[in-house]
Amino acid sequence: MPITLLNPDGLPQHDIYRQVAVATGTKLVFVAGQVARTAEGERVGEGDLAAQVEQCYENLATALAAAGASFDDVTKLTAYFVEWAPEKMSQWVEGVARASARLGITTAPPLTGIGVAALAEPDLLVEVEAVAVID
Repeated sequence: MPITLLNPDGLPQHDIYRQVAVATGTKLVFVAGQVARTAEGERVGEGDLAAQVEQCYENLATALAAAGASFDDVTKLTAYFVEWAPEKMSQWVEGVARASARLGITTAPPLTGIGVAALAEPDLLVEVEAVAVID
């Protein structure tokens, strides 16, 4: 596997992501931000952050698979949250847990969460993009 995830001593230890990803593969995969839309463009989870996170992860899995990758190959996730507040963390964790169970994934790559005023469409609460490395 070309990815090793680390939580080095001297940095905060998180259960939902690792601080560092070491990649040794040769092919980079960049996945555009995924939102809560089905392949047909139908809205998912209007007003429900957990449901939207789950759909984002499912869309990421589809995009990664198209490139011959999986969540095991992800070196970095970036999540954009509309009007982020710490109280929303439990909804984020719930959505990731549901997606992980559905997709059968257990990895926790480095993650950067960014609060934004809005996304491309008014009903979107979150958008998640990924970078992966494969051989």
